[in-house]
Amino acid sequence: MRPVTTSLFSRGSWPEAKRIGDILRLETVGGVLMLGLAVLGLVWANSPWAASYQSFGAVEVGPEALHLRLSLVEWASDGLLAVFFFVAGLELKREFVAGDLRDVRRAAVPVAAAVSGVAVPAVIYAAVNATDPTALSGWAIPTATDIAFALAVLAVIGRFLPSALRTFLLTLAVVDDLIAIVLIAVFYTEDLSPVPLALLVLPLVVFTVLVQRRVRSWWALLPLAALTWALMHASGVHATVAGVLLAFAVPVVRQRAGEGPGLAEHFEHRWRPLSAGFAVPVFAFFAAGVSVGGVDGLLSSATQGVTTGIVLGLFLGKTVGITLGTWLVSRFTKATLDSDLGWVDVVGLAVLGGIGFTVSLLVSELSFDPGSPEHDQAKVGVLLGSLLSALVATVILRARNRVYRRIHEEETRDEDQDGVPDVHQRDVR
Repeated sequence: MRPVTTSLFSRGSWPEAKRIGDILRLETVGGVLMLGLAVLGLVWANSPWAASYQSFGAVEVGPEALHLRLSLVEWASDGLLAVFFFVAGLELKREFVAGDLRDVRRAAVPVAAAVSGVAVPAVIYAAVNATDPTALSGWAIPTATDIAFALAVLAVIGRFLPSALRTFLLTLAVVDDLIAIVLIAVFYTEDLSPVPLALLVLPLVVFTVLVQRRVRSWWALLPLAALTWALMHASGVHATVAGVLLAFAVPVVRQRAGEGPGLAEHFEHRWRPLSAGFAVPVFAFFAAGVSVGGVDGLLSSATQGVTTGIVLGLFLGKTVGITLGTWLVSRFTKATLDSDLGWVDVVGLAVLGGIGFTVSLLVSELSFDPGSPEHDQAKVGVLLGSLLSALVATVILRARNRVYRRIHEEETRDEDQDGVPDVHQRDVR
C-alpha cells in the first residue's frame, strides 16, 4: 500500500507566504523578534498601563469541558512552547541519527561541555541560595542555553568565524535542550495523573505509525498531536514534553534514495517559521513582563539571592562549566577540539552559552508561584544574566571575528596573486 504524502501545507502556497517563511527560518530574525516582544512585554509591565498588561495575560480561552480553559499566559508556556520543543526535538533526533551526535568521538567535546555547562551553574545557584529552601527550588533556572538567541547573536557578529564554532554551539545547545527536557519532566512534574498519561500512548502510537509510513496529511497528524498534547497536559507532566515525544517519533532517514528530504527535515522546515516567528516571541512577551519597580526596584531585585544566583549561574557558571568540560575531555580522552578553533573561541562561546532566556524563563515559571517575590526576581535574573552574557560574548567574538577576517583577506590576496589557494596552516590560538 502506497503511503499518503499530502503535505502539511499546500505545495501551491502563495509566493509571499513562502518568502516570509524563508525569512523566519533565519536565526537572526527569530532572535530579533523574540527580543523585540520581550522588551515590549517588559516595558508594558513597567508602564502606567501595567494593569492592562496583567489583565491581558489573564484572559482565559479554551474549552472548559476538556479542562483546557487556560489563560493566555498558560497557553503561551504550555501550548506555544510545545511547538518550540517539537522543532527542537526534530533537530535533536536529526543530530543523533545523522548529525554530529552520531559520531561519539566527534560529539564528545561539545557533549561534555554541555553537561558541565549545566552542572556548574546549578551548583553556583545552590551555593548562593543554600540557606533559603524556597529560593533553592529554582536551581535549574540558570542551566539552560537559548539555542535560538545564541545562534542569532553568533550570526550577527560572526560572519568570518569558522563554521566549526557554529557546529560546536549547535551540538552543545542540542544536548543542553535534551537535559532541560529531562529536568522539566523529572523535577517539575506535580500531581501526576496516571490515567491521562497512559491514555496518551494511544494517539502517540498512531501518530508514530503514520509518520513512519511517511504520512504528511495535516488532517490526520494534527488531531493526534493535539490529543497527545492535551493528555500530557492533563497528566501533570509539563505539556511541552509532548512536543519532544512527537518529534522523536518522526523518521530522519529517507525511505528511498532520491525521494527528497527526510520527514524530520521536512517538518522542521515547515514548522520552524511558526516556532521562531510566533510561538517563542509570544512566550517571551508574556514571560519577560515583570514589574521591576524602576531603578530602585531593579537594584533591589539584583541583590536578592534568586537574582544573584541566576546571574552568576548564567554568566560565570556557563563560562566556567563549558570551558572546563571542553578542557577536561580534550586533556584526558582521545577526543580533540576542532583544529579550526582556539581556546579564546571556546571561552567566547562559553560566555555566549549564558544566554538562557526562553527555557530559563520557562523553568522560572515552573519553579515559583506567579506573583511571588522569587518569581519576579527570577525573571529579572534571567534578563540580566542573558544580557550580560550576550554583551561580553559579543566583545570577545567580535575581536575574534576581526582576526579571522584578516586571515581570510590575506588568504584571498595570496590566492589572487598566485592563482592557487594558500595552503599554509593558520594558527589563531
